[in-house]
Amino acid sequence: MILARLPLLAALLLALVLAAGCASTPGGFDESEVAADSRRALARLTANNRAARAIAAQAHSVVVFPSIVKGGLVVGGAYGEGAHLRGGAVQDYYTSLSGSWGLQAGAQSHGYALFLMDAGAADYLSRSGGWEIGVGPTVVVVDAGKAENLSTSTLREDAYAFIFNQRGLMAGVSIEGTKITRVR
Repeated sequence: MILARLPLLAALLLALVLAAGCASTPGGFDESEVAADSRRALARLTANNRAARAIAAQAHSVVVFPSIVKGGLVVGGAYGEGAHLRGGAVQDYYTSLSGSWGLQAGAQSHGYALFLMDAGAADYLSRSGGWEIGVGPTVVVVDAGKAENLSTSTLREDAYAFIFNQRGLMAGVSIEGTKITRVR
C-alpha cells in the first residue's frame, strides 16, 4: 500500500521544497540579508577550517550559499540564495537549485562556498549568468580527507567547493547537478 503511494509522496515533497525556494526568489529576495549571511558564513568557514582559509587566501573570489534546503523521497530538490564576493564586496547575487532522483529520503540544510581560483572562472560565472556544476570550469568538492592534503602549491583546479553546516537527516550531500543562476 505505501509503495503504491511512494511516487505521490515524492512529488509532494519535491513540490514543498521547490515552493519554499520559490517563496524567496527575486520578488522576495533581500539583497542585504543575503550579503550579510554570506559574509558571516564565509567568516565562520575560514575561521574553523584551515584548508578553506588557505584556499580563500589564494582565491580570486568566492560564491557563498549560507543555507541550502534539501529534501527528497526518491525525487529530491534543493534551493538556496547566495552572493558572489570579492574582497568582501558583493559582485552579484545567485540562486542554487538542484534536483535528484534515486534512492533517497530525508531533509537537510547545509551551506557551501565555491572558491573561484582565477579571473577566468569568475568571468565564466559572470558572463554566462550562472554555472551548471559539471559543465564549464572544473569544480573539486573538498571533503575532510582531501582538505588535509591541500596546500597552496597543490591548487590546480578552477574552483573548490566546501560544504558546511550540515543539519538534518539525508543520505549524502553533493553539489553535482546544481544550477547556479544570477538573480539580477
